[in-house]
Amino acid sequence: MLELGVKFLISYFIGSAMGAMIIGKLVGGVDIRTMGSGNAGGTNALRTQGRLFALGVVIIDVGKGVVGAGVVPGLEVPFVATDPEISRTWLTLCCAAAAVFGHVWPVYHNFKGGKGAATLVGTLVILGPKLIIGVLLMFALVVVLSGYVGLATMSAASALPIWLGVTQLPDGQPLFIYTAVMAGFIIYWHRANIQRMRAGNENRITAVMLLRSRNAGANDDQS
Repeated sequence: MLELGVKFLISYFIGSAMGAMIIGKLVGGVDIRTMGSGNAGGTNALRTQGRLFALGVVIIDVGKGVVGAGVVPGLEVPFVATDPEISRTWLTLCCAAAAVFGHVWPVYHNFKGGKGAATLVGTLVILGPKLIIGVLLMFALVVVLSGYVGLATMSAASALPIWLGVTQLPDGQPLFIYTAVMAGFIIYWHRANIQRMRAGNENRITAVMLLRSRNAGANDDQS
């Protein structure tokens, strides 16, 4: 259990390194948590700082998931022996989850981070790269139909366990459980968006919508 605990923490600390804060410091101390929606994610970065800033944020946030799921499980940590009783699959999934948790609750930034979507995608680069195509297609479909980025994020995350449940169970049970748990968290982290959609005041990205409304908002903010 020592190996699991130590590597979980390492992944969490890596996940806590917020792309928005790192890029913000590099460009002169910008803190996007004080701007726009206050979310330390790629969409708020795009809206408040522009494309290059947002691109840097997304690269870092996705990269954290890649490192958490793809590098940390195989690290040789000093004074921490490999535990033969721990499944390598479950170790990898736990480290992947820790990176996402670090993004949402970053220890370096008063536990105020993003909403986990970009880092979750990063973990899928390692855990199931073919799934990313479906995730992106679902995300794009919901965005062009509704304009709601939050709804698109929740829909794409929820589609993952449904697809795996239909196509890969029982052999793919670990990945199914991981995606189901992450989908639940993604929905929970977007609860404010759900409330705004129910109230009719959630913003939209109208520029990409197939059917535009004159009264639609201009933007949304999830990452």
